[in-house]
Amino acid sequence: MKLPIFTTEGKDSGDQIELIDSIFGIEPNETAIYEDVRRYMANQRQGTSNTKERGQVRGGGRKAYRQKGTGQARRGSIRSPLLKGGGTVFGPSPRDYSVNLPKKTKRLARKSAWSAKAADEAIKVIDEISIDEPKTRKVADVLKNLEVEGQKVLILSAETDKILYKSARNIPNVQVLEANKPTTYQILNADVILIQKDAVEVLQGSIESAEEVEA
Repeated sequence: MKLPIFTTEGKDSGDQIELIDSIFGIEPNETAIYEDVRRYMANQRQGTSNTKERGQVRGGGRKAYRQKGTGQARRGSIRSPLLKGGGTVFGPSPRDYSVNLPKKTKRLARKSAWSAKAADEAIKVIDEISIDEPKTRKVADVLKNLEVEGQKVLILSAETDKILYKSARNIPNVQVLEANKPTTYQILNADVILIQKDAVEVLQGSIESAEEVEA
């Protein structure tokens, strides 16, 4: 698969770049995508919500009132869940929500996500965005030139680019990541993915090298 390379002015540079079909041209595996997105979202949960059950509420060491003669139920403790200030019944308590998946499944999900975005023509390869100092206006102009302003945009760089990150962080729905970092969820969540030319090799190399290690 070949894609044209656009300049930051939004024009076709006349050059093309080859994308590996084993990453950008496979039949998306919806099951793998679902499992990996579920894993990502589950792992974002802190699991710190907590309530006190009957045995954890303070008080109730003595019988609230005598057993007979009051006309009330035979209540043995003010910690009863039926009373105000009593314990919670089956309330949430700290737990680990994390989900694990085999590495092959996670990699298949990522490749499926890339292929789905390529099929939807939601991937654009662009020249390097050169910025000497953090300027939000410069990134906004690039998005405007590429006609993607107002959309969810994921910009991928070959390596950590703090200036680009700072320039884009105040623009709603725009995220900057290193090319080997996007998760399946982040790929699918973006309306458009802008991959800087030098980042294509990093992206493809990270997936291929992982496959070679396990082979």
